[in-house]
Amino acid sequence: MKDSANTPGADGGEAFVSAFTAVGADYLFCSSGSEWAPVWESLARRHRDGDPAPAYLDLTHETVAVGMATGYGLVTRRPQGVLLHAAPGLLQGSMAVHGALLAGVPMVVASSESSTYGDGPGQDPGGQWYRNLSVVGGPHGVARPFTKWSNEAASVHTLPTMITRSAELAWRAPAGPAYLNVPLEILLEDWDGREAKPVVAPGSTHSSPEEADQVAQLLREAENPVIVTETAGREAGGFEALVAFAEAWDIPVVEPDSAVCGNFPRTHPLHAGSDIGPWMDEADLILLVNCRVPFYPPSRRPAKATIVVIDEVPQRPHIVYQVLFADRYLEGGVANSLRQLAKRAKDLDPAAVARRRSAQEERYAAERNAIALAETGAEEAVSRTDRPEGAGGTDPVLVAATLRRLLDGTDALVVDETITHSRVVKRHLKTSRPDSYFYVQGGLGQGIAVALGAKLAAPDRPVVFTVGDGAFTYNPVIPSYDAARTYDLPVLIVVFNNRVYKSMNLNHRRFYPDGAAAGTGEWLGTDLRRLPRLAAFAEPFGMHTETVDTPDALAPALERALKAVADGTTAVVDVLVTR
Repeated sequence: MKDSANTPGADGGEAFVSAFTAVGADYLFCSSGSEWAPVWESLARRHRDGDPAPAYLDLTHETVAVGMATGYGLVTRRPQGVLLHAAPGLLQGSMAVHGALLAGVPMVVASSESSTYGDGPGQDPGGQWYRNLSVVGGPHGVARPFTKWSNEAASVHTLPTMITRSAELAWRAPAGPAYLNVPLEILLEDWDGREAKPVVAPGSTHSSPEEADQVAQLLREAENPVIVTETAGREAGGFEALVAFAEAWDIPVVEPDSAVCGNFPRTHPLHAGSDIGPWMDEADLILLVNCRVPFYPPSRRPAKATIVVIDEVPQRPHIVYQVLFADRYLEGGVANSLRQLAKRAKDLDPAAVARRRSAQEERYAAERNAIALAETGAEEAVSRTDRPEGAGGTDPVLVAATLRRLLDGTDALVVDETITHSRVVKRHLKTSRPDSYFYVQGGLGQGIAVALGAKLAAPDRPVVFTVGDGAFTYNPVIPSYDAARTYDLPVLIVVFNNRVYKSMNLNHRRFYPDGAAAGTGEWLGTDLRRLPRLAAFAEPFGMHTETVDTPDALAPALERALKAVADGTTAVVDVLVTR
């Protein structure tokens, strides 16, 4: 920290912007609230005078602000600023903040309260704080359960350093959102110009060579090892390090359904699908690489495997119940641990390696054949003459396979918020590059914003958002489309529309197979046939829209949509699917 001459008229708003500038934030994602006038004035002053400041995004919904910061952080892995309104705005955005916590995305979320309620000196904060906006314990108390760290900036003199501390905490493992309550009176208070120190990127952490040697010895002795990962690809360099490690030791890699990003090329011969089940009885060594919740139910313990956990923070403090059955930990940075283990791939038993390589070749060939058969079946269904009259729609497998074909060679980035179709999307898109696939975490309704944030971070890459009709209706669609148009963020939105909350319907059928609903056909809480076709909501924003009810219309519609996106226009393709 240093002292500098006070800027004429500088107040807490200037301190706030100065701190985020020092932090290195590229953006302030803001869903407007009456407390942010001092920040807006500082930004206007800096824009007038040509002084540096983070770019400001004026967004019309809290979920859009947080979701865009999440998408941006997934790609850049650096903390940004998010401005919400008081405790109510924080509550509105809380689902997305919790999603950022689960996704491991660093950000500094700020909102405000009043500390004087109009009874103190200085400018009147307004009666709304006294009557409507304040909550007992302050918004930092509200934020505590769904953030990594939560506190209050109680003085304008400590505000810049509190923002620095929030960013540094957010950035370090396990990365996640930090929250700072900045009372309006602090933002309006005179500031003496003491500036925040720039944030330094986290240093690297390492397991000791002795610990790595011990795990390498376990690898040499293993006959049937397997790697299981959920979020290795979220770490900087983690995707590439996992490929090098798996190849060096010739070990298959399983990405379970709980995987939240692309961690390993799905086109790689060592990719062993998404089912850990076959390994539970046969594996003698399981390496959990950034794998939060590998076994379900949690008590489902492998029969004979030694379990090694490779994770910088294996016991995640925000997970309520977590069972790893670990026998050994490597708790340094994941990418570094994998690189160290890859270097130790020496003195392997050639016979053991040959046996597991042969077994994996059979598994991989079987999976490729199964994928091909599923896609052939979906294509053949297009030309069947025995389909029931009036039966419309496209097999979701064909939707995902067509997308894969059209996106091939484009370096596309896919954000996925499907539920019943998520396995189909992962399996048939077959993403194979780092940062090419992200699954939205937490509650439904954030995905469009996350895709927009990813596009903001990767403007030269095509960004595709896949979503079911149920999840689509949870999204703040109008504010999301407004952000896409206002900030020139064209994305392709593909809706897998089966006109039902399928996941909820499946649970009802599973829990009560012979119940009253099964007998009468009265399935409550699941019917979406009453909704209009979903592409039309984009029309007032001048976006490209397609409604696809037949399989033969699918590929041409997606081709037109991708061309529109390449030309700078968001496109929405609403595809009626058969299941």
